[in-house]
Amino acid sequence: MDQRNYNAESKDTKEHKYAYNFDFDVMHPFMLKSFLPFFREGNLLELGSFKGDFTKRFLPYFKDITCVEASDEGIKVAKETLGGNIRYFNALFEEVSLPGKYDNIVLTHVLEHLDDPVLVLRRINEEWLSDTGRFFLVCPNANAPSRQIAVKMGLINHNSAVTPAEKEHGHRITYSLDTLERDARAAGLKVVYRSGIFFKALANFQWDRLLNTDIISREYLEGCYQLGQQYPDLCSSIFLLCEKGKKTS
Repeated sequence: MDQRNYNAESKDTKEHKYAYNFDFDVMHPFMLKSFLPFFREGNLLELGSFKGDFTKRFLPYFKDITCVEASDEGIKVAKETLGGNIRYFNALFEEVSLPGKYDNIVLTHVLEHLDDPVLVLRRINEEWLSDTGRFFLVCPNANAPSRQIAVKMGLINHNSAVTPAEKEHGHRITYSLDTLERDARAAGLKVVYRSGIFFKALANFQWDRLLNTDIISREYLEGCYQLGQQYPDLCSSIFLLCEKGKKTS
């Protein structure tokens, strides 16, 4: 297997950004809103913290935060930006040795980047998740309307295809609700709640343009969030809430 460069994978390309303002300004707040009712008291482990843009949203809720990130450049920026008592591990999920167990584990828009997602999910279930802990798993949705429209336009071959731009950013798979739950169950995790985050009919770059105008109101964004809960399979991202299950090995 070729050696991966996690710093390079996280950089913007000519055709595709690694992350858009839509991710930071819309998806991050609504992901947190989706998580809040389910948080456990205690500590939090974020797997794949990158530059800490999502990490900072957890600071008001947790005093004990640990982050694991493969990109040393990402950790450097996070440390400079966030400070505080966050513990960082610059390591691969497949190899990292963590000091304890965690009451809340967050893995958002990361699983699709992994070479062996079930292996990492199994480590979460068997090694890191506390007996009463909860695991928050979010991935981009293959069946998002924006993606289905791209298929009809001939820009993508099929809903779950990994596009060249996505591959360049390290994507290995494009999940839908059924395949995401398949991998979670294969790792022994118990899925206790399923949902979607934010109904989305436009591509990220289109959203970025709209967010710079007065066309989109906060009420409209909230409406898309609520509609997404009604139609999770038509959301930008899919969300599984998991608890500790049986060992599979």
